[in-house]
Amino acid sequence: MPELPEVESIRLQLEKYLVDHVIKDVEIRYHKCFQGSKKDLIGGKVKQVRRFGKVLVIDLDNRYSMLIHVRMTGQLIYKGPNLKKVQKLSEKVKGGLGGKHTHVIFHLDYGGKLYYNDVRKFGWIKVAVSSKLKAESKFLKKLGPEPVIDKDNPPENPLTLEKFATVVQASGTSIKSLLMDQKKIAGVGNIYANDALWLVKINPTKVSKKLGTEEIKKLFKALEKVLKEGIKRGGASEIAFITPDGTEGNYQDFTLVYGKERELCLNNCGGKIKKIKISGRGTYYCPNCQKL
Repeated sequence: MPELPEVESIRLQLEKYLVDHVIKDVEIRYHKCFQGSKKDLIGGKVKQVRRFGKVLVIDLDNRYSMLIHVRMTGQLIYKGPNLKKVQKLSEKVKGGLGGKHTHVIFHLDYGGKLYYNDVRKFGWIKVAVSSKLKAESKFLKKLGPEPVIDKDNPPENPLTLEKFATVVQASGTSIKSLLMDQKKIAGVGNIYANDALWLVKINPTKVSKKLGTEEIKKLFKALEKVLKEGIKRGGASEIAFITPDGTEGNYQDFTLVYGKERELCLNNCGGKIKKIKISGRGTYYCPNCQKL
């Protein structure tokens, strides 16, 4: 599932391509993924694109917004005048644009289009009144604070070191499970949790509240570091993730420990990366560097 860096990479491009576009029509091909009335969107001009953890919000000038969660295989792909240099469409866009996996098409002014593709059909789009978005969205209300990846544009509920320490010290679960719990910390998922823990040599199975003060400080900084690196690389195109220009990110080529089972540890410690399951997710660590 796309994590904070992937969704932020989508947001950055949508902000670039969609702002000031007017929605002329909404073609819904798979109604189960679309909640609300398309009439509330038609005629609206895109004002801004926001992100809450792993969720996108597209605000219109007519008092309505769209809440979008791409989940595992959802893709948002833009075609139109604001995309000056058209890239070759990634092979991860199964069936192409307008094919059997295209479930919603937003028809924009000036011939622009925004396609929503989703092979597994787990993602969703919800229409809501902008002013009531957070108050009425159970999903948004449950999200914990999120790491700050841009100090000039901080999230509404920033994850400070103090908040992070409080959450960690109160938890009896493994630190890896805690990092992926969206109710505790929004945006972090499997890939970046693995890499952050490896970076500070903390075993992913270690009970959260057993972390020391220095370990908590180092892990807090490590989370910000790997998330920023993920954004720099345009996210990780591990399964179906692509950016709205139709291309892939490449963080998967720069992971520190994730996906490196049986490979030698990058710390040159002589250890080989081991893979285990924590909370049902593949977890990678170095038995030499990340001892309990």
